[in-house]
Amino acid sequence: MGIERSVTGKWWRERANDERLATTIAQRFGVPEIVGRVMAARGIDLDDAESFLSPTLRDLMPDPSSLQDMDKAAARIADAIEAGEGIAVFGDYDVDGATSTALLKRFFRAIGVDVPVHIPDRMKEGYGPNAPALLELQRKGAKLVLTVDCGVTAYAPLQEARDAGIEIIVVDHHAAEPELPPAVAVVNPNRLDDESGLGHLCAAGVAFLVCVALLRELRNRGWLEKKGVRAPDLRNWLDLVALGTVCDVVPLRGLNRAFVTQGLKVMKHRSNVGMTSLADIAGVNEVPSAYHLGYVLGPRVNAGGRVGESFLGSTLLSGENPAEAQDIARRLDEYNRERKAIEDIVLDQAISAVEGRSKVGSMVLVGGEDWHPGVIGIVASRLKDRYHVPSLVMGKVDGVYKGSARSVRGIDLGDAIIAARQAGLLINGGGHHMAAGFTLDPEKLDAFEAFLEERFAKIIAENDIRPTITVDGALHAKGATLELIDSLEKLGPFGAGNAEPRFAFVDCRAVKADVVGQDHVRCILTGSNGQGRLKAIAFRCLDNDMGQTLIKHGGRPLHVLGHLRRDSWQGRDGVQLIIDDVALPV
Repeated sequence: MGIERSVTGKWWRERANDERLATTIAQRFGVPEIVGRVMAARGIDLDDAESFLSPTLRDLMPDPSSLQDMDKAAARIADAIEAGEGIAVFGDYDVDGATSTALLKRFFRAIGVDVPVHIPDRMKEGYGPNAPALLELQRKGAKLVLTVDCGVTAYAPLQEARDAGIEIIVVDHHAAEPELPPAVAVVNPNRLDDESGLGHLCAAGVAFLVCVALLRELRNRGWLEKKGVRAPDLRNWLDLVALGTVCDVVPLRGLNRAFVTQGLKVMKHRSNVGMTSLADIAGVNEVPSAYHLGYVLGPRVNAGGRVGESFLGSTLLSGENPAEAQDIARRLDEYNRERKAIEDIVLDQAISAVEGRSKVGSMVLVGGEDWHPGVIGIVASRLKDRYHVPSLVMGKVDGVYKGSARSVRGIDLGDAIIAARQAGLLINGGGHHMAAGFTLDPEKLDAFEAFLEERFAKIIAENDIRPTITVDGALHAKGATLELIDSLEKLGPFGAGNAEPRFAFVDCRAVKADVVGQDHVRCILTGSNGQGRLKAIAFRCLDNDMGQTLIKHGGRPLHVLGHLRRDSWQGRDGVQLIIDDVALPV
C-alpha cells in the first residue's frame, strides 16, 4: 500500500514472510493457510511449529539446575527447612512480584512451613530490598530471606543484612551487572554468566523453577516421606505464573508460552479464590484469555502497589479464605478506579509539558512535583505510544525524583539506565529492555537528560529506528469472519514476542462513526464496493488525528489497520476490529 506515514505518523511495514515455509507449515500440521503465514512471519520454523501450536511443560520444561546457583539455592533452603530455621520472602509490589511471592507462599504452606512475606510500600520504602525491612524480618525470626523480583542490584541493603547475620537468596530476572550482590545464591537467568537460555522468564517463572528444584531436593533427602508430607502438584499454581508472565510483558515464546497456555487452563477451574474473586468483581464472564490477564486482572492487582496498600495483591493471590478474598478484591477494584483518575490528571499534565517544548527529540523526559509515583509507569507507557520514543516520567519524593521509563523496540532501556547509574548520574536504577526505574538527584537532571538524549539519538540514527507498525496481510471487510477468528485463535496466547495478527482493510469506507464512552470512536466499515459490514472501534483516540479522521471521514476511502476480535458482548457471537491506525490512500 506504500504507507510511509499514516495519520498517526507511522510507517506500515509488512512482516517478512517465507511463503514456502508458510505453505509447508499449513500442510504438515493441518492448519489454515493464514495460520501458517502468520507463524512463518514470526520466525516459527518446522522444528518449533508443533510446540508452538501445542505448548506443553512436558516438552518445554528445562532442568532447573541449568540456572546458575539454582542447586545452591535449593540446598540452602532445604537445609533451613530441615533445621527449622525461619524463612521469609521479600517481594516487589507489581504483578510479577505479587504472583511470585504468592507462589512461594503457597508452596511453603503446602509442605507445612510458615513463611512471612514482606511487600514494600512504594511511597515509604521504594523499590527493592531495604535494610530496615530485612532487619525487621530478622527480628521476627527469619534467618534466611528470599528476595523475589528484586535484589540483583541491591548491593548496600544486602550487605547490611549480611553484616547483621541474615542470609539472602536472590530470585530475580532483571538485568544484572558483572558484580553480583552479597548473597548465598543469585538465581537470575539474566546474570552475565548464566547460560540457561531462560533470560525471557519473568520472576514468577523463575520462582516456579525454584519450587521445582526445591521439591526435587526435598524428595532426594527423603524429607517429605519422613515428615509424611504429600508433595504438592506445582501445576495447580500455573495460573499465578501465567498472570505474572503476561503482565510483566516478557516474550510469549518457548517456556513462557507453555506457562501461559497451561495457566489459562488452570484458571478455568477457578481454584484460586483470590483470582476468582477478582475476576468476578471485574465482570469477567467468559473463558479467561491473555487479554483478561493483562488488561483486566493485572491492573487491579497492580493498583494496591500503585495507589493503595502494596501487600494486597500478594495477600489476595496467596489466600484461601473466600470472604477475605472478596473483600480484598473489592478494595483493589476501588484502588484501580482511583488509579485511573490520578493517571488521567498526570497524563494531561505530562502531555502539556511535552508539547510546550519546541520539539520531541530522541526521548521524552518529564516530571512533576506532585505526580504520584504509582502512576508514572503507566503515564510513561502512554507517552511512549503517543510520541514513539523512549519516555521517562518522574515524581518527586522526599526531595529526589523517582522515575519510571518505557522504551520502543530497538532501544535497550535497562542497559541505558544502568549505564547512567554507573556514570554517577543516578542514585539508583535498573530494569530490562522495555522498562526501567530510577532515582535521580534533581541537580543532575540536565546531565542525565543530555546523557540519554545523546545515547538514544545515536542508536536511532545507526539503526534507522522510526515509528513502525507491522501488517500481517490485507483483508476485505467481508473476509472478517468467525471462521477466520477460529483459525487465528490457534496462534494464541498473544502478547510480547507473539504479537496478535494485525490486518489492513484497504480502501474501505466508514459508513457510520460516533463517539462512545469518554474518547473512543466506534464505526461501521464496508468494503470499497460497499460489500461486507464490519464493526470497529478505536480506543482513546478522539483527541488525535486518527479519531478525527474517522469522525470526519466524509465517505472517502480509508486504509484501516487493526486486530480482529471475537465480539461476544451480550451473548452475541460476531467479529469486531480493534483499530490501531488509519491511513489515507496514496
